[in-house]
Amino acid sequence: MSQQLAGKSALVTGASRGIGAAIARRLAADGAAVAITHSNSAEAAQQVVADITASGGRALALRSDAGDPDQVRAATARTVAEFGGLDILVNNAATVATGLLDELSLAEFDRALSINVRGPLVAIQEASKHLPEGGRIINIGTSMVEHNPFTGKVAYVTTKSALAGLTRSAARDLASRRITVNNVQPGAINTDLNPADGPKSTVLNAKIPLGHFGTAEQIASLVAHIASPEADYITGATLNVDGGYAT
Repeated sequence: MSQQLAGKSALVTGASRGIGAAIARRLAADGAAVAITHSNSAEAAQQVVADITASGGRALALRSDAGDPDQVRAATARTVAEFGGLDILVNNAATVATGLLDELSLAEFDRALSINVRGPLVAIQEASKHLPEGGRIINIGTSMVEHNPFTGKVAYVTTKSALAGLTRSAARDLASRRITVNNVQPGAINTDLNPADGPKSTVLNAKIPLGHFGTAEQIASLVAHIASPEADYITGATLNVDGGYAT
């Protein structure tokens, strides 16, 4: 791996496993010091930190509920204090709220909003106080906002659609400081929560033009590119990584 992020620091929310963990490991492999947050997976988060430090990197695990603004602000402040600054924010923490439209409670919907929309908003507001010119903000959405074949995804798809709108608006507001804001939308990705051989895989593979699930490392690769100096002319973009699922 090149050290194109050497000297940079990053905060990746919801990074104790799956896509978030892969992003944290990749940013660290590219040279960044990485803080990761988790809400209730301390052991898994510490394993990600151990993996990074064992490879010669620098990492920190923080307990933080993305739905609690005070905890989001505290995690950002701790990252800045630990690493002496912040260059990259990756908003990965999310809840995959499920429930049919007529069964979805307002409490469930509000919880999804607080984690999937308000959490990234607060993180962006707080991070932007510290990001230097040329800083990077990367949100992790879902290509289901463009094509969703499943029922029971009202809260999830609605909130991730709002995240795409937040990305575009924040990109314009922060452009004068050359801070880029982009949205990466994974499709079917092989993780412990959505395994490539799981119950939904047959249905999904039939709808994916490339015919198979992607990997968390493929998402991390794109995030690392967007975070790099080579991507300083990409902002306000929504980029699908889904094997053509949303086409």
